[in-house]
Amino acid sequence: MLTYASLKDNPATFLCATGLTVSEFQAVLPVFTRRYQASQTQHTWEGKPRQRAVGGGVKGQLATAEDKLLFILVYLKTYPLQTMQGVHFDLGQSRTNDWIQRLLPILQQALAELGLTPVRDASLLAGSEATQAAPADWGLDGTERRRQRPHESDTQRAHYSGKKKTHTDKNIFMVNLALHQVSYLSATAAGKVHDKKVADTSALTYPRAATVGQDTGFQGYAPAGVLTWQPKKKPKGRELDAVERFLNRLFSGVRIQVEHVLAGVKRCRVVKDVLRNTTEGFSDCVMEVACALHNLRVRFRQPQATLNLFELVT
Repeated sequence: MLTYASLKDNPATFLCATGLTVSEFQAVLPVFTRRYQASQTQHTWEGKPRQRAVGGGVKGQLATAEDKLLFILVYLKTYPLQTMQGVHFDLGQSRTNDWIQRLLPILQQALAELGLTPVRDASLLAGSEATQAAPADWGLDGTERRRQRPHESDTQRAHYSGKKKTHTDKNIFMVNLALHQVSYLSATAAGKVHDKKVADTSALTYPRAATVGQDTGFQGYAPAGVLTWQPKKKPKGRELDAVERFLNRLFSGVRIQVEHVLAGVKRCRVVKDVLRNTTEGFSDCVMEVACALHNLRVRFRQPQATLNLFELVT
């Protein structure tokens, strides 16, 4: 059985199981514990009145706050079948599902309280404290995540991505190129929707003098007051000239950082593997939590600031 006490003295195994170091885990634990305690009401999980005080009765397998946080982090990082997750923590499948549904929103709230969650409301992006305090050099990109094929034909058509040739969920996100953090995450859309349409629908707001790097999936996206740049696509029937090739290499060298951030987010296999959980809102919640956990790792590991693209040009 996995417990915090058995893993904390083995840093390599702890990192593989949770995606976090012990110090990063400890940074989240106090807020997670407080949020969990606040969620304990006078009703049971099933909504029935409690027959005893909170904390009374037989102690379960996840007796401590450390074990509860470990449980949900292991699930997000490794994304096993719920039966196997239960085997790891000596729980049945139904009880495992109960704990996942209960602990995931608490972790989401704790990460938001720590200021790690990306902005979700596009209209608030320009005025958020994190945006105002950070450099305004951003990278805009989209990501598609595979999901199980829906049963309903209308839902199947909505989620079928012609690009990926499978059923997907889609988000667009904004990466701060200096901090390597996810600054904005859109609402989760069906895979059929084009990246640019998601960006247009989100109505993103930008701070003054912002620069935004984007790929060719956002061709034609040019919000007012923002300097946008993207690689030039090779025209049909002719080659790019030397200047255009040079700029494409320059842009690609900067935009690769966005892909590195996305790879960091997808350390959580729950947003990398085929999504099996069809609970309403689950897909959006795990993507937000995965972005926040990436931001936590970046904050603790303090990467070097990225050289500004336009400093290279000038």
